[in-house]
Amino acid sequence: MSTEDVGKDTAGRMYTTMTLAAACDERLRRGIGRGEFAAVIWPHRGQEAIAAGMGAALRADDRLVTTYRGLHDLIGKGVPLIEVIGEVLGRTAGASGGKGGTMHITAPEVGVLLSTGIVGAGVPVGVGQALAARQQGSDRVVAVSFGDGATNTGSFHEGMNLAATWRLPVVFVCQNNLFAEMTPIAETMRVERVADRALGYAMPGERVDGNDPEAVHAAVGRAAERGRSGGGPTLLECVTFRFEGHYSGDPQKYMPPEQLAAARKADPIPRYRQVLLDGGVLTDAELTAIEADASARVEEALRAVLDSPVPDLGEIDRDVYAAMEGIPA
Repeated sequence: MSTEDVGKDTAGRMYTTMTLAAACDERLRRGIGRGEFAAVIWPHRGQEAIAAGMGAALRADDRLVTTYRGLHDLIGKGVPLIEVIGEVLGRTAGASGGKGGTMHITAPEVGVLLSTGIVGAGVPVGVGQALAARQQGSDRVVAVSFGDGATNTGSFHEGMNLAATWRLPVVFVCQNNLFAEMTPIAETMRVERVADRALGYAMPGERVDGNDPEAVHAAVGRAAERGRSGGGPTLLECVTFRFEGHYSGDPQKYMPPEQLAAARKADPIPRYRQVLLDGGVLTDAELTAIEADASARVEEALRAVLDSPVPDLGEIDRDVYAAMEGIPA
């Protein structure tokens, strides 16, 4: 684990994000599995430390672009649980009124302008948001989160090239969970380290332990400061593991049982819990309270969502076209 002195408040925030994200993922999968409600999610369980460190390192006005496997990122950036769960279940309580679904959750009020279901598609959008920040004279940065598979797409390389050429304030965060959908990373690329791809664009590339929220916090903080000061973009490779399948219900036959067992044994949540205990940062009672509160908050949000209606048919074309009334021709 990192030896960064993040302080009690930040440590508590990161542990809260991790437990809340895990509780949300687990509760949704349980409800889907037993037929309590119909939905599809792309589980993030095992990757919570990245969202916790990234969310705590970004400013409230910084932007975040994430993917369909990004519920933990959204929670880390401050999207309310009811809006996350509401969108997954297609209810009006959702961030996008229940019309976007799991793949398309946006919350501009906390800086989340895009979640995308297309692998690699968020990268050029994030670069565009960073260009907008510069043109507006803002010092905010844009964090773009994606998986290892996205680094093999043309949109990734085009976005990296433009961000480097224009020295834009982007933090590219690769959540390398070692599988691109159902294919091991060794079968999709020749390089062993995704971070090394930064060399082709003359930008800093750093590989960090994605199961250590303090290491992620420090790395994102350095990259964000570099971007704010005009130093340009950074590629961070956060190495982690995905405990569940590509989608909820995936039997995971492609994943070696011994590899999965080892990853579960190194679960980042109990691991960080022990670090906080050993360092005297938080007491067992404080950590237990955080865990209990996470479960309670998820259940409370879920009840509110299930009491919320599905979108009315009159909503089908709303938010698709701009309202032109009163605008001169």
